[in-house]
Amino acid sequence: MIQRFLGLLLAAVVLTSSAGWAQSPQTRVLQRALRHASSDTARTLLLADLAATYRYSRFDSVQWYARQGLALARRIGYRKGEGRCLSRIALLLGERGNLPQALRVDLQALHLNEVSHDLEGTARTLNQTGLLYFSLDDYRPSLQYYSRAWRLYQQAHTADTSQLVSVLTNMGASYVGLGRYDSAAFFLNRAWALTRRARTLHQSCWGTPAPYVLRELGLLQVALGRPEAALRFYRQSVRAAAPENDRRSASRSYQYMAELYHARQQPDSSIYYARKALVLGQSLPFTVGIVRNSKLLTRAFGRQQQPDSTLKYMGLLLMAQDSLHNPQRIKQLDAIGFAEQQRLRQLEEERDKMAGQIRTAALLAGVAVLLLVSVLLGRNNRQQQRANQRLQSLNEQVTHQARQLTAQRDNLARTLQELKITQSQLVLREKMASLGELMAGVAHEIQTPVSSARKFAAISAELCTELRHEVARLITRPYERELLDEMLQNLLQNQTRILQFAQRADSIVQGMLEYSQDGSGPRQPTKLNALAEEYLRLTYHDLRAKNRYFTAALLLRLDPAVGSVQVVRQDIGRALVGIFSAALQAVLQRQAAAEAEDNYVPQVELHTRRTAETVELLVRDNGPGLSAEAMTTLFQRFPERDGSSDLGLPLSYDLITRGLKGQLTATSQPGQGTEYMVTLPLPLDAAT
Repeated sequence: MIQRFLGLLLAAVVLTSSAGWAQSPQTRVLQRALRHASSDTARTLLLADLAATYRYSRFDSVQWYARQGLALARRIGYRKGEGRCLSRIALLLGERGNLPQALRVDLQALHLNEVSHDLEGTARTLNQTGLLYFSLDDYRPSLQYYSRAWRLYQQAHTADTSQLVSVLTNMGASYVGLGRYDSAAFFLNRAWALTRRARTLHQSCWGTPAPYVLRELGLLQVALGRPEAALRFYRQSVRAAAPENDRRSASRSYQYMAELYHARQQPDSSIYYARKALVLGQSLPFTVGIVRNSKLLTRAFGRQQQPDSTLKYMGLLLMAQDSLHNPQRIKQLDAIGFAEQQRLRQLEEERDKMAGQIRTAALLAGVAVLLLVSVLLGRNNRQQQRANQRLQSLNEQVTHQARQLTAQRDNLARTLQELKITQSQLVLREKMASLGELMAGVAHEIQTPVSSARKFAAISAELCTELRHEVARLITRPYERELLDEMLQNLLQNQTRILQFAQRADSIVQGMLEYSQDGSGPRQPTKLNALAEEYLRLTYHDLRAKNRYFTAALLLRLDPAVGSVQVVRQDIGRALVGIFSAALQAVLQRQAAAEAEDNYVPQVELHTRRTAETVELLVRDNGPGLSAEAMTTLFQRFPERDGSSDLGLPLSYDLITRGLKGQLTATSQPGQGTEYMVTLPLPLDAAT
């Protein structure tokens, strides 16, 4: 009771003082400048800077000013201002834990920064992008972005020293995470020296970075085994954050103090500072701080055997972890990062291609000059006949060389095209191979909590039944007995539904494990209708995770007479995934290309049928269809065409024809869709 009172008192004190954390000292100066701005471009940049002053105190104000600046920049076509306002919105998304969306907006801002030749804006966006990976403890890509930002700040000769200090501090923090303490000390000491020496930090919309530098110096002292020195740095960081109204830095400093006291076996001090950090983090909300502090408080109250407080902070922890470390968001983050790397490589290839074209043009110009000189010499030569002969000979030589160059160019182009196709196939094969490993890892991670949920739900259901009998025996008043019996009956129904959903999740996990297994397993009785439906829905939801606005109608016409057949589950599963993926990709392509078609509804049909000698599975989509040329190489692994070929259907073809001794055929009509027919021979030891 005393601890709960102290916690409420602490929250009241922090919330009462929230008026002092409302804004940065630079806010009023920028607001006055905004009122007297003489042009829309100046207003756009001032709105972006105003959003930055609220970066660690009021997220709603960050969003409001950034949105106002973005709307104004787009209305006047001011790309520099649009890039800076998008960068502020991405900063807000990252602090709230939506890392994939933050990375997507950062990349948009980075493109606008580069197009408008805004070196400072580009450097700031690169710094923010590195912080996204740093929040996931992925230090190597974060260091790459920090290094690029550092180089740009040096090129720009910016007067805003706070941003250069921020980059140096981020690099030092990343080296601490990698365990390279010498490098970390070099960058952090350099950042602190620059902070103490600078005289213009109070003029920056980002304020002074002193709280950030001090707390990272404290983390370095913890890593070096100097806890007392670390506590001094943390307290200095809290004091430096107060004039700047920097809730985030204060929250992080209190968090690090709580973690240090926890490591030193001082639970009361650890709980005290963790609560202060959590209240400040929730007021923003700062998702990473909420995760770290709620986890610390959950462990502390668990050790003190206080279940109410433990459950309270465990709920906060699970909610924040789902926002920050959601597997689907991490997958989106990886996909966005991979697309950005592909874009950079494409830009390099285009630059190389342009350089080659310039060299070719120079060579042709040289040949043209040579021909012109030859013509002039021939015209001035008294012996016209000999000059004509020499010119003809020279012309033949040039023609021969041109033919040789043309043949060499064609050979090189053909070789390059083959290399691109091979590279795309190898990349796709690696992705498909890693998909099995990823699914196995995720399934194993899910399997334990699902099993625990099933076990505890079953136990809870039994306890509810026993409790109903005990209540009926002990309570004599009919009204109270009926009321308690109704409540226990509702609780029993809830536990039964939990058990049903846990069993459903367990079946999905088993399917993922079977799909991820390498090699051919033993044949086992398999309900083919249920297996096909399960893999169709898994493939559909996987594609929806990559394309959030994509929906399709799944039409199932399953013949009950198919029953169970003896097959290798993972083989037939892999084969069906390849076919379903091709069908869903087709309707997705037509939906993207047919935005003007209001009446188009993406559809994928699945039919099963049992005959006297075979079992048939028919998959039909209403996509754009395939050309006759594409149909001839549909199941080839390395067709002689562009690099857009997929290994999914060739792999399905091999599994069905070689592993299952069946047939896979396809028919298509351009503009109407494609139909895939899988025929499995009987008998397969079928059990109806």
